[in-house]
Amino acid sequence: MKRNLFIAALITAAVANAQVKPKPQQKQNDVTTPLHAMKVDYPSPYGAPTKESVKAVVDKVYNYLNAVTPAEMMNKKTGAAVTDVNALDTNTVLKQGDFRLTSYEWGVTYSAFQRAAETTGDQKYAAYVKTRYDFLAKWIPAIKNKFPLDYIRKKGLLSQPIAPHALDDGGAVCASMIKAQNSGLSNNLRPIIDHLSDYVVNKEYRLKDGTLARMRPQANTLWLDDLYMGVPTMAFMGKLTGETKYYDDAVNQIQLYSKRMFNKDKGVFMHGWVESMEHHPEFRWARANGWALLTMCEVLDALPETHPGRAFVLQQFKAHVNGLMQYQDGTGFWHQLLDRTDSYLETSATAIYSYCITHAINKGWIDAMTYAPTAILAWNAVTTKVNAQGQVEGTCVGTGMAFDPAFYYYRPVNVFAAHGYGPVIMAGAEIYQLLNQFKFEINDSSLQLSKK
Repeated sequence: MKRNLFIAALITAAVANAQVKPKPQQKQNDVTTPLHAMKVDYPSPYGAPTKESVKAVVDKVYNYLNAVTPAEMMNKKTGAAVTDVNALDTNTVLKQGDFRLTSYEWGVTYSAFQRAAETTGDQKYAAYVKTRYDFLAKWIPAIKNKFPLDYIRKKGLLSQPIAPHALDDGGAVCASMIKAQNSGLSNNLRPIIDHLSDYVVNKEYRLKDGTLARMRPQANTLWLDDLYMGVPTMAFMGKLTGETKYYDDAVNQIQLYSKRMFNKDKGVFMHGWVESMEHHPEFRWARANGWALLTMCEVLDALPETHPGRAFVLQQFKAHVNGLMQYQDGTGFWHQLLDRTDSYLETSATAIYSYCITHAINKGWIDAMTYAPTAILAWNAVTTKVNAQGQVEGTCVGTGMAFDPAFYYYRPVNVFAAHGYGPVIMAGAEIYQLLNQFKFEINDSSLQLSKK
């Protein structure tokens, strides 16, 4: 009897084990599995973002910048805020934040926040700009009236807008101020605008044919960056004043730079050109190409439809976009040197390209079906570089000009490189508008413009 019970228990256990034994997994092959629909491990998010997710990124950057860019004068001895211009004395200094309120990078940021307010309807972005422009409109004339220029320059007391000595000091900020003045956001900026635009248009060094130029690092040098540092101010001064001479100058600059520096075979620009060189080493630095593309966007925004130079600017813009598209990395980023894939992936240029391509789609200058996936992929990549604090990572620091590759390959990246913030906000603002105007879908595993 006991023996029979023991045998029965063994049989029961064997049956139980047989029941829980996992079934062998079906082999995955072309017959059993839709391989084309398998999950892909993309390095950057793939597919169209939501408007909510885009705005969350912009808000994160806004919250950081709003906290670390105070618009305030203070007494350096007591630390107390100085609010009355009559209390201005040699102890008065700007309260220090993480970034300079009057740098060209912040001109980009002010323009970016204005665009974000337009596309999202969230007026806190516009308030950020208004607060700081009202601050500058209040203190710039007070400082000019109180102190000699030597003192202002020595102390760095709003010296860039008061005493500009390079395009970097005024061009980008001036263009942004004109936008604020034209929109009614700030109505007291005209004296600063006139002062800065006079420097850009009349006092910056030029070649004999009128091309904006510098005397560094060599005599009669063209920096591709200078298209953005000067030309948008010209174009928007045309819009502000109605005087065609400004539009004409802006278009002429793009023509002169493109003739010397755009490689039609590569579809991108070299960074630097020196008049005395017989052969020009072509280092195709990503952010400089971004400034050139952004310049053309700005000029197309400002130029009347009837201006005779508009067709050239639009054609050059399209040629540049098509050239850039062939260099986008599979991660969605572009490389520090566009055509050298062993150079690092850079955030600020990627954000600028995302903005410009998306803005052109939204304006109807280029086709959404063709170009939107590139711009969205770039935006998705950029979002991975906005950290929890709202800082933008992976941005190349300020960069001069060189004629060897090592210089560009090893430029540092830093979260305090101000060049990354405006472009990220601009890109987010424009992607948000894109999602208002178009619908996208995953069609056969790839991002496509929706047919619905």
